[in-house]
Amino acid sequence: MAGIESRNFDSPDETRTPDKTKVDVVRMGGTTVGRFAFEPGWKWSECVKPVAGTDSCQARHVGVVSSGRLAISHDDGTELEIGPGEAYIIEPGHDAWVVGDDGFVGYEFESPSAEMYAKPS
Repeated sequence: MAGIESRNFDSPDETRTPDKTKVDVVRMGGTTVGRFAFEPGWKWSECVKPVAGTDSCQARHVGVVSSGRLAISHDDGTELEIGPGEAYIIEPGHDAWVVGDDGFVGYEFESPSAEMYAKPS
């Protein structure tokens, strides 16, 4: 294995496209990284829930926001809004939606989430 590796999301290993969703996945060195892009009007419970088959998102998300804003409502009642330049951890058990008229782009580094998010169950 090389000591340095780089991949471009313009040539992903895999792309998933549920409603208003685009997840590009790159794999390297035993790690999976995802670029999560959500269009204005995207909401997990409307766009991804039919694919995931769970009442709330059960993925753990660790990433950073590149653009746009996302609101998250956790099953425990906590809520948060994240935006450009912010790093985040979102634990399983949540809904989320794009805030405003701009799309959201986040890069995620939690390999299981990048591997499984928005894949049919």
